[in-house]
Amino acid sequence: MKEKELRRSLAVLPIGTVMKLTDLSARQIRYYEEQGLIVPDRNAGNRRMFSLNDVDRLLEIKDYLADGINMAGIKEIYEMQRQRAKQKEADLTRPLTDNDVRRILHDEFLNLGGLESKQGPNYPTH
Repeated sequence: MKEKELRRSLAVLPIGTVMKLTDLSARQIRYYEEQGLIVPDRNAGNRRMFSLNDVDRLLEIKDYLADGINMAGIKEIYEMQRQRAKQKEADLTRPLTDNDVRRILHDEFLNLGGLESKQGPNYPTH
């Protein structure tokens, strides 16, 4: 994890500060937590502590609600994002096939020669 992302994920903000930053009530923030949209850390005294990423998520939820998306729709958006990230991670860990290597080499040769084609070769993707 890069330093910037590490810092953004540190849970250092109490709920009062988050309320001021997001213009949300404590009840709204707790409701979004109950819905599984955010998962704040807890300190030794069992108080909620939020990260900058949590604040971004809360502001994003506010925007979705303002756009007329209901809670079920917001949950679906986040689930699709989670699945896409999981698939991307799986794609990065799977070994390259011969067709993958051929496609990559073909694309590189076209790029180097300035012959970028509008339609690539018909290599299967899996």
